[in-house]
Amino acid sequence: MHPPPRRRGAVRRLWTAAVAAPALLLTTLSLGSAPAQAAAVQCSVDYRTNDWGSGFTAELSLTNRGTDTIDGWTLTYSYAGNQKLTNGWNGTWSQSGRSVTVKNAAYNGTIAAGKAVTTGAQFTYSGSNTAPTSFSINGTPCTGAHQPPITVLTSPAAGAVYTQGEAVPLAATAAAADDATITKVEFYDDTRLLGTDTSAPYALSVSDLTVGSHSLVAKAYDSLGASGESTPVGITVSSGPTVVASPTQLGVQQGKTGTYEVRLSKQPSANVTVTTARASGNPGLSVSGGATLTFTPQNWNTAQKVTVAADSSGTGSAVFESTAPGHAKAAVTVTQLGATKAYDARFLELYGKITNPANGYFSPEGIPYHSVETLIVEAPDHGHETTSEAYSYLLWLQAMYGRVTGDWSKFNGAWELMEKYMIPTHADQPTNSSYNPAKPATYAPEYDTPEQYPSRLDTGVPVGPDPIAGELRSAYGTDDVYGMHWLQDVDNVYGYGNSPGKCEAGPSDTGPSYINTFQRGPQESVWETVPQPTCDAFKYGGRNGYLDLFTGDSSYAKQWKFTNAPDADARAVQAAYWADIWAKQQGKGSDVSATVAKAAKMGDYLRYAMFDKYFKKIGNCTSPSCPAGTGKDASHYLLSWYYAWGGAVDTSAGWAWRIGSSHAHGGYQNPLAAYALGAYAPLKPKSATGQADWAKSMDRQLEFYRWLQSAEGAIAGGATNSWAGRYASPPAGKSTFYGMYYDEKPVYHDPPSNQWFGFQAWSMERVAELYQQTGNAQAKTVLDKWVDWALEHTTINPDGTFRIPSTLQWSGQPDTWNASNPGGNSGLHVTVADYTNDVGVAGAYAKTLTYYADRSGDTEAANTAKALLDGMWEHHQDDLGIAVPETRADYDRFDDPVHVPSGWTGTMPNGDVINSSSTFDSIRSFYQDDPAWSKIESYLAGGAAPVFTYHRFWAQVDIATAMGSYAELLE
Repeated sequence: MHPPPRRRGAVRRLWTAAVAAPALLLTTLSLGSAPAQAAAVQCSVDYRTNDWGSGFTAELSLTNRGTDTIDGWTLTYSYAGNQKLTNGWNGTWSQSGRSVTVKNAAYNGTIAAGKAVTTGAQFTYSGSNTAPTSFSINGTPCTGAHQPPITVLTSPAAGAVYTQGEAVPLAATAAAADDATITKVEFYDDTRLLGTDTSAPYALSVSDLTVGSHSLVAKAYDSLGASGESTPVGITVSSGPTVVASPTQLGVQQGKTGTYEVRLSKQPSANVTVTTARASGNPGLSVSGGATLTFTPQNWNTAQKVTVAADSSGTGSAVFESTAPGHAKAAVTVTQLGATKAYDARFLELYGKITNPANGYFSPEGIPYHSVETLIVEAPDHGHETTSEAYSYLLWLQAMYGRVTGDWSKFNGAWELMEKYMIPTHADQPTNSSYNPAKPATYAPEYDTPEQYPSRLDTGVPVGPDPIAGELRSAYGTDDVYGMHWLQDVDNVYGYGNSPGKCEAGPSDTGPSYINTFQRGPQESVWETVPQPTCDAFKYGGRNGYLDLFTGDSSYAKQWKFTNAPDADARAVQAAYWADIWAKQQGKGSDVSATVAKAAKMGDYLRYAMFDKYFKKIGNCTSPSCPAGTGKDASHYLLSWYYAWGGAVDTSAGWAWRIGSSHAHGGYQNPLAAYALGAYAPLKPKSATGQADWAKSMDRQLEFYRWLQSAEGAIAGGATNSWAGRYASPPAGKSTFYGMYYDEKPVYHDPPSNQWFGFQAWSMERVAELYQQTGNAQAKTVLDKWVDWALEHTTINPDGTFRIPSTLQWSGQPDTWNASNPGGNSGLHVTVADYTNDVGVAGAYAKTLTYYADRSGDTEAANTAKALLDGMWEHHQDDLGIAVPETRADYDRFDDPVHVPSGWTGTMPNGDVINSSSTFDSIRSFYQDDPAWSKIESYLAGGAAPVFTYHRFWAQVDIATAMGSYAELLE
């Protein structure tokens, strides 16, 4: 694999220190006592730049390597050249001559032991730009740290195809730093250790790889104990000799030609002739070169080119097949694009990388993983889990593919895949017929911290009736809920084996398994969760499975339970809307009509996200005894954080439940989906009141944005109908939205749910789509202000690289909502704490600007969208997609304790013990087999924060669809 182009001046240096600060004498009153001394600062500084020849941005991460908290910090260092400070962020920057001083900001002055903060600045310069060689924190030098070895897997080549039983040659280079030597190199297939070599040249031959896709990694260790793994290389093992073509997706503009490469997977015994011809599709595409190619026993693995020519007028795709006697054929989809559609060609190129089985984005079932890489912890706690979000992004990707190529089979197939694996079947939710809409669920309070759980059920708290269950049953003839569960263990790594239709089949089950994690209040971060099965038959965990970790009851029954993430289902509806629009533009509306009808059904059930958790009346609910709703007065008409449903495993037990959520986050709203379900006839829900509910929801969501918009333009957190999750009385003076209380960081606090700029880009992209489609005046009002703010905080460097906001800080609160006279929120403010080049967020942001610019004519928005897309394309491509390195200082939390009540004991399916001494990694021992695990071990032992380059599925799709949106609207 080829690394992305290196930027001139992009220097990364790590430093640590164990140098004692000068002793600080303190006066004491006790005679004879020794003078006290301040604890020595131990620190590391990670310095990296983005340089465009006449200027650069510098990003510095400061890590506390000592055991005591650093309370207030001043960083100093010097340049050797004429670098001149322009501006800085995440600290107070100043410069005197060549010396630079950075003092902490008010919000990041405390660095706990093992934690890090980041600060950055922009400089100009001429001549050379040598990186600084020493740093000090509070006057204490940070001396050098040992660097991990650099490892590159040089064989096999990315995308190579081998025949089953054939030897696959693995080879790697490894280089150690600081006079260390390489002691061994390990070779992995995903997380399975294939073998080890202890001497150069490092190589291994394996012949037992199964038919299918494989992700290969080399990992080197040095004599000082450091290790480093290579970038993954994807290959395919076939059942027999095959013709290999690359890429499998190709865009050719009108009047131009394009090429793809052909070779053989296995050495033949005699010459082989490969013939290529159009097998089906657009006649405007034809083979103009390489129609017949000869491969010999000597050149069989040397790629030869097939050239496809496009005529000057047509559009649409065609399939070209390359065939040879005794070999499986290779197929390439070539799409003829408009003469100016370079960004559609980019979409197809990235689409080809995402969908190439060898690149590792999909499971054998075709399910999109959260990321190609396995060691990643964010909302999912493993890279080969997936979310309903990923399924919805797959739908969006395939809808855009249909727009570009006219092929709608893949969009329909993506919905069928989602329906098969992520929407629970009747066997998964077998007791819904026992659900009583008059008594939807029993109240259990939410608590502030995991330590306060389990939460005891309280039958004395009034609960309102469910007003939509009956009409859904009438409309669809079933009691089952048609919505996605949010989290799936695709490879059954945990071993619950809750694949569709199964309840705790166990570690031997090979299918994707439904799981859940978050369950214990807003402070429970992913690092503090106890993973649990969605169908708990008491086979794993403790004597009551996992149930008694979360809720308190006199007895426990085996049960199933699912949780829906409303933003994902709404995105699925959004993708279906665009699929219908685009297919009809091509005269192919009938191709997607059946799938669009399913999206309308999903939207009908998604209304559960509009209701208070226990169907209480919306507004001014300040105690658990506040009034229950009587119907639609329990609806806030917003998209809440979740809805959930469950019931007994025993079909004779006769009970089931459903809940909404009282918490609504600005980042989850989707007014485009609400518009589609409320005003677009093909997506009209079947139920009696579904369309009217969604029409009202669209207006309410737009009001919500207006209410949450800060004086500067960014969108603040959200609102709740249940303060603290237990209908508590909020602090005095809290502003309200239709009686719901402003919540700066709704739902989760670790980290605060309002601080990520990605929620801004995701949410505003949906507003921009609505505005582009309808010209909605409320949407325009919100966007005009938001876009101005976002552009003000976006930097496009002269070399095309970029910086966009990353972490946001909030103060104040909005005015209490007055629909007839919205306030200006002069008391609600946002500041940008730091900046990033996160490519996934940049893709969503570019789409926002694209849709906004198309309707408004704003040239700055259009130009910035193009610059973001070009910057990613030119600077951050690799063989798998588009990605950037990330320093994960938060991975010091692998050792975080997981609260388990004293005396509670149990086991995970693999035997990991669960008790009051459990930690995040102790109940996830499978991570110790991951090729990247040594990075975590080193970091936990005091080493530098690990750096990863992640290929998240949603991020790749956001970038790809941003290319397609730009091509459609602005190119």
